[in-house]
Amino acid sequence: RGLGGSPSSLTYTEHRNSWELRRFCPASCQLCGQRQGLGRRGTRRCYVTGARGARAQPPPSRRYRYYQNVCTQSYSFAWWDWARWEREIDWMALSGINLAPAFAGQEAVWQRVYRNLGLNQSEIDKYFTGPAFLAWNRMGNLRRWAGPLPPTWHLKQLYLQYRIVERMRSLGMTTVLPAFAGHVPQGILRVFPRVNATRLGRWSHFDCTYSCIYLLDPEDPMFQVIGTLFLKELIKEFGTDHVYSADTFNEMTPLSSDPAYLSRVSNAVFSSMTGADPKALWLMQGWLFQHQPDFWQPAQVRALLHGVPLGRMIVLDLFAESKPVYQWTESFYGQPFIWCMLHNFGGNHGLFGTVEAINHGPFAARRFPNSTMVGTGLVPEGIEQNDMVYELMNELGWRQEPLDLPSWVTRYAERRYGAPNTAAAGAWRLLLRSVYNCTGVCVNHNRSPLVRRPSLHMDTELWYNASDVYEAWRLLLSAGAELGSSPTFLYDLVDVTRQAAQQLVSDYYLSIRQAFQSHALPELLTAGGVLVYDLLPELDSLLSSHSLFLLGRWLESARAMATSDREAEQYELNARNQVTLWGPSGNILDYANKQLGGLVLDYYTVRWSLFVSVLVESLNSGRPFHQDQFNKAVFQVERGFIYNKKRYPAVPAGDTMEISRKLFLKYYPRRWVEGP
Repeated sequence: RGLGGSPSSLTYTEHRNSWELRRFCPASCQLCGQRQGLGRRGTRRCYVTGARGARAQPPPSRRYRYYQNVCTQSYSFAWWDWARWEREIDWMALSGINLAPAFAGQEAVWQRVYRNLGLNQSEIDKYFTGPAFLAWNRMGNLRRWAGPLPPTWHLKQLYLQYRIVERMRSLGMTTVLPAFAGHVPQGILRVFPRVNATRLGRWSHFDCTYSCIYLLDPEDPMFQVIGTLFLKELIKEFGTDHVYSADTFNEMTPLSSDPAYLSRVSNAVFSSMTGADPKALWLMQGWLFQHQPDFWQPAQVRALLHGVPLGRMIVLDLFAESKPVYQWTESFYGQPFIWCMLHNFGGNHGLFGTVEAINHGPFAARRFPNSTMVGTGLVPEGIEQNDMVYELMNELGWRQEPLDLPSWVTRYAERRYGAPNTAAAGAWRLLLRSVYNCTGVCVNHNRSPLVRRPSLHMDTELWYNASDVYEAWRLLLSAGAELGSSPTFLYDLVDVTRQAAQQLVSDYYLSIRQAFQSHALPELLTAGGVLVYDLLPELDSLLSSHSLFLLGRWLESARAMATSDREAEQYELNARNQVTLWGPSGNILDYANKQLGGLVLDYYTVRWSLFVSVLVESLNSGRPFHQDQFNKAVFQVERGFIYNKKRYPAVPAGDTMEISRKLFLKYYPRRWVEGP
């Protein structure tokens, strides 16, 4: 039947460790070949796959293994072609994922709906954002920024969506389609002048030029007309698995805190779903509850959730590894929820994890009084980083009790590299206890000075012992002779070396700051010179030696989506802006920072060079350093990078092992013995 019940790649032993084997009868399950238990009324049921006949589900708390954040669609998937999507969907199937969004192509359907309602093309163009920012347009945060969407974009995304849903369904996955959350273009007010719509407030650091989207009143008849019309068009186009996603108040304060109003909103959203599909199930991200806890008090949360019949909504407890919501909402007041690991913000590079929290969190949620947990989920804002954390979380979705993490990570290293190696296993145990074991509330916005606009007040604190990363670096290099032919080993070597270099940048920054504050010009010139003219260029060379750490790969994939030079330029500007300024004026500056070959040299290094130069000039002239003046000057550097039109290689260059070893010989002994 496909992989809806259990991934075919798991061994029998792993199956046994993952599922409680109950009373058995001699018959074999038609799905997995293992023995069956006796269910109600003596019916046979497989307690490996949870199957009774061909359709039964596993135990309720493990029914779903969910994947994707709404933001992942923009931070990671924005420029994917079908070949990349196919690899991802196959990985999802092999990992046991059975529930995931399929959001591509929805703007084409929305455009069709809006045109049928009477909006003109210019009104639609002023609503949709550019491709790299569509996630926030879909959630009612942004409009117009980096747009409009060319007609060819819609055609290509429709083509992708057809193949995505077909592939996912063929492998037994349930696809989650988008639904109407209540946000509308301003043009709706022209076509229907009596419609009751209110402009929401500004989102994040954007003004109303690009935010302040209109929200329909839940009792306005047009709410049901638009929502049902859209979903009918979507279902006609792609079919349905009856699960739909909508987020009305993502990081937006509702117009009223009156529980009756909030209940009407959620009821209107759900009614627009059932108007098109009577079997509709609403999947909602629970980020809003922990993001604005002052607003979302118990009465408000209960009202929003109970505007939908119990069991017809599933809430993603999106940040459960750090800030679980189910605990203070009495298990979402009876609505089913999925325990999720968010882990990553903006697709940042940086070794990070909360392994103890994710090793115990799902099991605690299952034991919670009157728990309504129905599965586990991976919901990173951006992917292609920290593979180990996602492999661990995927495995925990099949387990009944926490793992022995040191033993697990030792086996992980052997599986990842295809051979046992004592040094590599030792490196992973060091990483497990340090960078991957953040405890307490851990919000992984990468705060490294390397990827932040320089100032004299930068955060350099770590949640771990930096020496563990340096030692893991040494151990991985020593394993290179045996494992150097493994692609995954080379990736990890780059990543650990990058993390060590990131730590060194913080050390040199502290030396620069101390020298400036002590008016020690020679020391400032020395520390600043090493950072700007050696360490950062060497780091850029390392990153440029691996295909997965190339700026050119990100930019060329954006250009490849285009069908004309004009489109290529627009898409590249989208891609450059997202990883740097995130808006026209640095509105969400460096949020989606990446450590990529080309970006480190031509963006971060140039910023640091200007910072050191301004500090030197300040000491030479006796004039104080003014952060505001520096910010204005460095903004020109940042904006210049977005528009410099330089083409970056999409093919790696250099020997990863040699570059890492060179960095090690230069910086490891100095850091270990003397300090920077």
